[in-house]
Amino acid sequence: MFRLRERGDCPLFFVALLFVPTCWAGVRLPDGPGKSIVEERCTRCHGLENIQRSGYSAEGWKNTIAMMRNVGAQLSPSEADGVISYLAKNFPPRASQAPAILPGPVQVKFREWTVPTAGSRPHDPLATRDGYLWYTGQFANLLGRLDPKTGAFREFPLPVENSGPHGLVEDRDGNIWYTANFQGYIGKLDPKSGKVVEYKLREADARDPHTPIFDHEGVLWFTVQGGNFVGRLDPKTGDIRMVRSPTRRSRPYGIQIDANDVPWFVEFGANKVARIDRDTMAIHEYALPHPDARPRRLAIAPDGAIWYTDYSRGAIGRLDPQTGNVKEWPSPSGRESRPYGILTDGHILWYTESGVEPNTLVRFDPRTSKFQTWAIPSGGGVVRNMMLAPDGELALAMSGVNGVGLVEKR
Repeated sequence: MFRLRERGDCPLFFVALLFVPTCWAGVRLPDGPGKSIVEERCTRCHGLENIQRSGYSAEGWKNTIAMMRNVGAQLSPSEADGVISYLAKNFPPRASQAPAILPGPVQVKFREWTVPTAGSRPHDPLATRDGYLWYTGQFANLLGRLDPKTGAFREFPLPVENSGPHGLVEDRDGNIWYTANFQGYIGKLDPKSGKVVEYKLREADARDPHTPIFDHEGVLWFTVQGGNFVGRLDPKTGDIRMVRSPTRRSRPYGIQIDANDVPWFVEFGANKVARIDRDTMAIHEYALPHPDARPRRLAIAPDGAIWYTDYSRGAIGRLDPQTGNVKEWPSPSGRESRPYGILTDGHILWYTESGVEPNTLVRFDPRTSKFQTWAIPSGGGVVRNMMLAPDGELALAMSGVNGVGLVEKR
């Protein structure tokens, strides 16, 4: 039960592996009803210093506690209510960086929905060809589906306990594929039958498959962040091939396919962008100019340029694959804005700033180098990924506010 501080993509790597006691000597919490339960139950997963560094409203603590209960925290409903009251009183929201809101020529309309299961931690969105909006309920062990026309949700619980679904993508037959970030497998869900097929990653180090993407031939490519792999899965045979990133602890993260069917990925643990050969699986890395750059997601423009969000330096960048030249632009909200999810819509870039409250949606026109920004109405609570829907809307998953959204551009 702590503030979701980034270490990879899981809070303290799946709640410190659940129920592993940590030292909290010297940390003193304020007296009051609920203190003893916090000290007894919360320290089974993490230290009290995580709580001291946190600050939420009552609603924010309610969502955080729900997430922790979803991944194993032992609290009855009445105990949870007491803990929420105690934490909201003693650890209220802290002052946070406000976003820079810049006017511009485009208007947008946000539509947001709260997902049915409390503490789901929606991680990635997927707007499918049939008009549905899917999401991974990472802490609720499910995939969720929203009908935006009616507001109706359907949840698909996963058969493997604590799978931690992370990224997801649709195949040509309408099956939904996902990465099981906590259990080291790739899953395929048939929405019609609800049947799930699991493809276990054989390498012992490949415990946390991250982002999946299909190439134009129907082969699934994916990153494995902590294990430092990039892999491919042939759905026709089930064959999986994996290679390690050349740079140690480079943490392969976002991945996309270019117009020539070449997979590109970013290394969140290094200042590098990379591509991988489809046949040999040889990896070629492109070092970014600044050693502190940490690219987290990427998008590929129609001209083949590789755009990335530099999470650590508050910037976006453009890599020219032909020359290796890189150009960067500071994000409007500054160095601590933590740019995250990104996509291209023609020549226009859209991305999110996750380090400000509320999170922002940012539009960038490379032809004019002009930015336009909007505050996400719900706050966003860290928008980790986004995608362009078939109808041109932007699909968002909003982890910290337990929601999903669509943005119409006008």
